[in-house]
Amino acid sequence: MPANSNKMWQGRLGGSSADEVDVFNSSISFDYVLYEEDITGSIAHARMLGKQQIISKEDEHSIVEGLQGILMDIKNGDLEFDPTAEDIHMFIEAELTDRIGNAGKKLHTGRSRNDQVALDLRMYTKKQIAEIKTQLLQFEKVILDKAQSHIHTIMPGYTHLQIAQPVTFAHHILAYGQMISRDIKRLDEVIEHTDVMPLGNGALAGTTYPFDRQFVADQLGFEKVTANSLDGVSDRDFVMDTVYALSMIMMHLSRLSEEVIVWCSQEFQFIELNDAFATGSSIMPQKKNPDVAELVRGKTGRAYGNLQTLLTMMKGLPLAYNKDMQEDKEALFDSIHTVKIALSAMIPMIDTMEVKADRMRDAASKGFINATDCADYLTKKGVPFREAYGVIGLLVQTCIKKAITLEEVPLETYQSLHYLFEEDIYEAIDLDNCVNKRNIEGGPSPKAVMQQMEQLNTQLNIDPKHLL
Repeated sequence: MPANSNKMWQGRLGGSSADEVDVFNSSISFDYVLYEEDITGSIAHARMLGKQQIISKEDEHSIVEGLQGILMDIKNGDLEFDPTAEDIHMFIEAELTDRIGNAGKKLHTGRSRNDQVALDLRMYTKKQIAEIKTQLLQFEKVILDKAQSHIHTIMPGYTHLQIAQPVTFAHHILAYGQMISRDIKRLDEVIEHTDVMPLGNGALAGTTYPFDRQFVADQLGFEKVTANSLDGVSDRDFVMDTVYALSMIMMHLSRLSEEVIVWCSQEFQFIELNDAFATGSSIMPQKKNPDVAELVRGKTGRAYGNLQTLLTMMKGLPLAYNKDMQEDKEALFDSIHTVKIALSAMIPMIDTMEVKADRMRDAASKGFINATDCADYLTKKGVPFREAYGVIGLLVQTCIKKAITLEEVPLETYQSLHYLFEEDIYEAIDLDNCVNKRNIEGGPSPKAVMQQMEQLNTQLNIDPKHLL
């Protein structure tokens, strides 16, 4: 009999399926990554079947030992995946039956691939989120370390990529620390949605066997079981939640990458990338390109595309399971892989980059970055802000015509524009004072920055001694 006519689901179908259908229908080429989850879930299922006396204890032990042997052989490289298998679930079950005989055929009792794959995917997603969270925590440590080293490093703050007001590099990099902190919280929320055990939902209507679903949930470390069998097998919200959260991570990494690309340009020279995280040119020997940052920026589109794929795939599906949902895996797997490799490259790149404090301060001294502080000087003496704003606008025009900075304007020129200007105006527009006086919560002053660092440490439940 042809191999493709001996399907476990053959049932009412006669003859063999077309080779083209077998190729189109197969998912083993990508869902093989679920092998550990599939085996672990099957072991828990077998133990439950034995506990509930649905199968004999002898069969239970035979199944569990057979599955453990398969898992060990795959990990050791002694068992290769069969590329002609339909999917990882059928491959494992067929291998088990070959090894232990008829007892292997009892494993699928009361179970459908619908709830089986939902279980595997939830287990896999939980594990991957935990690994990405660990990476994000590492990134947060790097950011906090950079901030600690540059609490007093003044740099320009920008809006519209135009010099706006003075901040510190610590303040700037901690903005990304806040983004990462939100990413971690977002992943925690995804875990909550994912941490629901679907086995026992069957194909869509549960099972007539006396399953102990909570036993399986406890065996596999799930918080609870699904409440509705139709929803349990057809819910992929947790996949879309995950890919959305990963898209947000990539968006944050892309924004930081854009800054890195700008900062290491000849025009800015705010940072110098370690040679290990830059590349050269095939024709221009002087080049040092920020390819890591550019790739992160480019790969962000993959995550966005995967999210759109999933949303489109699910938008018109009736209950319960539909084969369309096989498309969930490649999108999820790709987004997880993309985020993990992006973080693995970004973390050491930021950790090893050199921050050029002198260049940052020099840039901050230009572009009338202290103009707002100059206006605030008058406002604090009772001048309405809009009137003060107009005065400083005229003052900046004067500076531009004379090619001087606000610090270089003679006091008599200040006083010719408003009588309330006094000698202490120069203290008010000093860059260090401009930063230090912004001591409001969330501001760039050293005290405010330290509070932000402490907040991040608290949010992340990390002892500051391990970070700074």
